[in-house]
Amino acid sequence: MCRLFAFVSPAPATPRGELGAEGTESLLSLARLHGDGWGRAAVREPGDVPVVTRSALSAALDPGFDAALSTPARAALVHLRWATAGLPVNECNAHPFEADGVAFAHNGTVKPLDRLRELLSAGSLASLAGTTDSEMYFALIRERVATGSTLPDAAAHVARRLRELFPLASLNALLLDREHLVVVHASATSILTDHDLARLAPLADLLPDEHNEDYFALRVRESADGTVMVGSTGVAGDGWEPLPAESVTTISLGDRSRTTVELAAVAAAHG
Repeated sequence: MCRLFAFVSPAPATPRGELGAEGTESLLSLARLHGDGWGRAAVREPGDVPVVTRSALSAALDPGFDAALSTPARAALVHLRWATAGLPVNECNAHPFEADGVAFAHNGTVKPLDRLRELLSAGSLASLAGTTDSEMYFALIRERVATGSTLPDAAAHVARRLRELFPLASLNALLLDREHLVVVHASATSILTDHDLARLAPLADLLPDEHNEDYFALRVRESADGTVMVGSTGVAGDGWEPLPAESVTTISLGDRSRTTVELAAVAAAHG
């Protein structure tokens, strides 16, 4: 389980500046629980390949995280990792993953791992650097792109397919490439496990008040200057609107226009 934040701005901006002092403090407080690594992907200007920075350290303790929050870009995503039980905490398993000019960050768990692994081609299995379900999810999207699909279409197709096979999984994800931020909001039937709740309880008083309110929800806000931001609960605060459930939203890095497709519509289109 993890926390996500992303923005697309009309001019170079920083995560710290877009979140403001209160939002930044909320993000750092979330790192007390989601402390199994962090990562950032950023596009300096539309057309540039995302630059990825990752660490297995807690964002609350790593000086590199402060630098990541303060580096300007036209678009960026930030990920705080709360490792799935049994998966190692190391840099290979930190998000975002990057391949083929795309960065990918996930908030959720897709289990059982063996069943997910069976969906991958031999080439994708050989390309895995870590052991997470998240990296496998990303590999499935890349497989779809390799057949000729656009990144948004591939993300929607794979999310719809995984929803059918893993109905309780959270498939929430952010993908960033040269031209788009793609937001998968697919967690309407997802729940925290008893193990997750037990880990959460001792830190409940140290986290933002809304952290446990619909844990898997993703919300969006547009600033007066046209900047579009997306955040998990605990990161997103007052004035943020819910993204449609079971949907994929694509935000253009060029003009920040938004297009949303419901996963049900994707299923209907594919029979």
